[in-house]
Amino acid sequence: MAEARRAAVLGSPIAHSLSPVLHRAAYRELGLGDWSYDRFEVEEAALPAFVDGLGASWAGLSLTMPLKRAVIPLLDEVTATAASVEAVNTVVFTADGRRVGDNTDIPGMIAAMRERGVEKVESAAVLGAGATASSALAALSLICTGPVTAYVRSAARAQEMRGWGERLGVDVRTADWAEAAGAFDAPLVIATTPAGTTDALAAAVPDAPGTLFDVLYEPWPTPLATAWQSRGGAVVGGLDLLVHQAVLQVEQMTGSSPAPLAAMREAGERALASR
Repeated sequence: MAEARRAAVLGSPIAHSLSPVLHRAAYRELGLGDWSYDRFEVEEAALPAFVDGLGASWAGLSLTMPLKRAVIPLLDEVTATAASVEAVNTVVFTADGRRVGDNTDIPGMIAAMRERGVEKVESAAVLGAGATASSALAALSLICTGPVTAYVRSAARAQEMRGWGERLGVDVRTADWAEAAGAFDAPLVIATTPAGTTDALAAAVPDAPGTLFDVLYEPWPTPLATAWQSRGGAVVGGLDLLVHQAVLQVEQMTGSSPAPLAAMREAGERALASR
């Protein structure tokens, strides 16, 4: 009989996380009946003891805020992708006991956009300047051939985004949030801000806009996404990102590939609809 394996998502707050729904759906589809996936409320200060206390049955961890940077000193290896943004959302425990950290948000973003037909763009705009914005810049470094304009609320945030641009090889230009409607001229707009932040911009969406990637999945659709679609634009949503990054996590943790994208998305949609 195969050894039962464990995985989980850690963070704070964590009760809202859809990761258990997505990973368990994958296990069912892959026939991994002896695998389990849970969620644990873990603050940054408690993370070292939690990780050190995990036994040999553990295959991997998913990490959300505020743990994506805090976990790095606890790892034996960090992939180049994760190091590029100093953020780890995936830890895999290898057969020889090593802890390997990766970031599946970045390739997950690229896969979600590719699914909607976005392969390359000549320019882009990013709304916001938090951790998700740096991941967006990392994704854009691979698909955007020209400048990226980041719309931010402070000079400090503008400096941060320009710094990430230099590090990632992206020509980042910054503009004040008050001018954020100017973002809609770009062929690709990535909204990385918390719920409600972009609601007031919905009225400024032009006819025939390009592609909007709104990283929120709850509440969905956002007013911005609704306005975008009503004016003929393509929309990539936060559930698309969540599912694509989870697909990569499942593949890394279980060694089974490809992970069942359609079944995972369906499970996520059902879970959101029932909330």
